[in-house]
Amino acid sequence: MEAGVLFSGGKDSALAAIMLARDYGVELNTCVFDPDREVPEVRAAAAALGLPFRRRVLGRDLLSEAVDLLLTCGYPNDAIDMVHRTAVEILSAEYAVVGDGTRREDRVPRLERPEVQHLEMTAGCSYVRPLLGYGKAEVERLAKRLLVVRYGETGSIGNGDYEGEIRDALRARGIDPASFFPSRHLQSLVVARRDT
Repeated sequence: MEAGVLFSGGKDSALAAIMLARDYGVELNTCVFDPDREVPEVRAAAAALGLPFRRRVLGRDLLSEAVDLLLTCGYPNDAIDMVHRTAVEILSAEYAVVGDGTRREDRVPRLERPEVQHLEMTAGCSYVRPLLGYGKAEVERLAKRLLVVRYGETGSIGNGDYEGEIRDALRARGIDPASFFPSRHLQSLVVARRDT
């Protein structure tokens, strides 16, 4: 059975993919808004995991809608959740199992239980989050044991996180994204898988 895993190239989605690959044929899916945006660093991370990779285009209209929602709310959480929900729904039309790397402490992105139940009932898929029971410290321990990871502040590291393109879209509107996103937010990018 095939599982489509949302993959940013970071340690959390990589660990989720490794866990799911024990039981499913995993295909990594990175979502971008801009059809011209390539994600070579994320492709390389997928190759390091030895798993097939697909780049999916969510479209500029969804990006615009996300930026409008962010500006209305005054913070990015709802916008990122909306984008994540859309990405999960897109994968649910193709895969029997859809997964991501959300952890126990993650506030964003996060689908709540009623949303998950609705998705599973209407799409007929299973939505799995292998790291949901893991805290940050345990994820870090597992990542250190299984992966070679590079860290950098958002925007300084090439990954497939929704946030980078949302920040760029704010800048394109003449708005400084620093007033909406936390400063010194570290992102991760998998560069290799350790031999275990």
